[in-house]
Amino acid sequence: MLEFPTWKKVWLWGVTLLACLAALPSIFNAANIRWPDQLPDPTVNLGLDLAGGSHILLEADPAQVRAQRLENLEGAVESALRSADPRIEIGDVSTRGGQLSFLVESAADVDRAREEILPLINGTGLTREWDLQVMDETRFVLSPTQAGLDLAIDNAMEAATDVVRKRIDALGTREPTIIRQGSDRIVVQVPGLSDPEQLKQLLGQTARLEFKLVDPQLQQAIPSESASTAIRAGTQVVPYAEGTGQEGFSMAVRRLGGIQGDSLVDARAGVDPQTNEPVVNIQFDAQGGARFARLSSENVDRRFAIILDGEVISAPSFNEPIYGGQAQISGNFTTESAYALAISLQSGALPVDLAIVEERTVGPDLGADSIEKGMIAILIGTLLVIALMIATYGRFGVYATAALVLNVGMILGIMAVANTTLTLPGIAGFVLTIGAAVDANVLINERIAEERKRGRRVVAAVENGYKEASRAIYDANATNFIAGVLLFLFGSGPIRGFAVVLIIGLFTSVFTAVVLTRMWVADWLRKSRPTELNI
Repeated sequence: MLEFPTWKKVWLWGVTLLACLAALPSIFNAANIRWPDQLPDPTVNLGLDLAGGSHILLEADPAQVRAQRLENLEGAVESALRSADPRIEIGDVSTRGGQLSFLVESAADVDRAREEILPLINGTGLTREWDLQVMDETRFVLSPTQAGLDLAIDNAMEAATDVVRKRIDALGTREPTIIRQGSDRIVVQVPGLSDPEQLKQLLGQTARLEFKLVDPQLQQAIPSESASTAIRAGTQVVPYAEGTGQEGFSMAVRRLGGIQGDSLVDARAGVDPQTNEPVVNIQFDAQGGARFARLSSENVDRRFAIILDGEVISAPSFNEPIYGGQAQISGNFTTESAYALAISLQSGALPVDLAIVEERTVGPDLGADSIEKGMIAILIGTLLVIALMIATYGRFGVYATAALVLNVGMILGIMAVANTTLTLPGIAGFVLTIGAAVDANVLINERIAEERKRGRRVVAAVENGYKEASRAIYDANATNFIAGVLLFLFGSGPIRGFAVVLIIGLFTSVFTAVVLTRMWVADWLRKSRPTELNI
């Protein structure tokens, strides 16, 4: 058991030194010493509570989800009845009161209409999303159920959370916290982001992109206050967005024939080579590209509106057919706004508008104070433990001390390489693992001392001591590992940070306290061949 071939020693020292070397950039940064630019610089990220950052609370409007569901159902019902063979004619369609109602023009078509509608309102699960009533023999009334509405809001918030996460990840931020709060809120915390403006702009944008033809009879922008007079069948009036130079004006566009942003497969910020202005280059999928090519080829020399979140950002002309599914969005962008729009389009449109209801910027002062006090506590505690271990166990205490120092270095190094985040609870996990490492050496040394008292020889006592103590150490750390994994899986934010440090520390403490010290003790026994142990 105390045999360590050369290859094994090389491997153990190699792993140890590599992990400790990876900790050096973080140690240099903490000491405000510049790390050479030519060398790799993996560093430990600091969480919101240590590095400061931005905290934003987003809230969705359930009324918008209800309205969107009703609009979608109206479209689906009309499409289904129109596609029936023979076609089912309806009229007097209304969505007042949050209900969809319409008349089936022929009483003979009522049963067929019911058969066409039922698959649309039953949903895909066990939840009944709409109630269907037939009144006065031909009037259909579809009312949303509360269970269906709750399910729709939950689905919308899950999708919105994913979109928010994609957008923040695209900023290159490290370890943001994005969690649901209640039924209609999302908490976003981004460590290290002192200026939340870019984040607010990114999250406040729904990114619902549409391309629609400008009404040929109203090619010019019209004042918004007179827009209602321009509405006619098949058209809608859309206001210009701020920053376009056309604020206060609107554009009449055709409702049908447009292309939705969900056909996008790529969006990147760039620069127009002719005007040298920031633009967003987009790429449609095969279906969207074909539709865009057809739309552009059929409408050469006509204007089309690029509409983002219900506002016109530009209205250029089709100078020639556009094939290949590539297009360019221009609209008086700055470099930053073009980049933000590209990220929003890449991550997809939010299924529901999110309003910022709370915003905080957390300063790093509290975190710096916590780090300073935490480091003082770790330093004092470590020195006291070292003094106690050496005074109690002599040479074995020195081995335990060396293992303790290497354990700290390995935890930092692995955290840096794994790009994990250290939070305030993480510092507690750090201290906890140091204590676990010392406990392991205490168990081993006490076990060796017991073996000597039983009369075993030095080598046999050391071998049995490590063997017996290791079982207890492995069992204790296995239970802690399970707890750490559960915290990681079901926790969030700082709790996960604590779990990460705990899990890494469990492995490194066992490695240094059991494996490395045993290798050192084995070398000493083989070279010195002592007849007595001072332990």
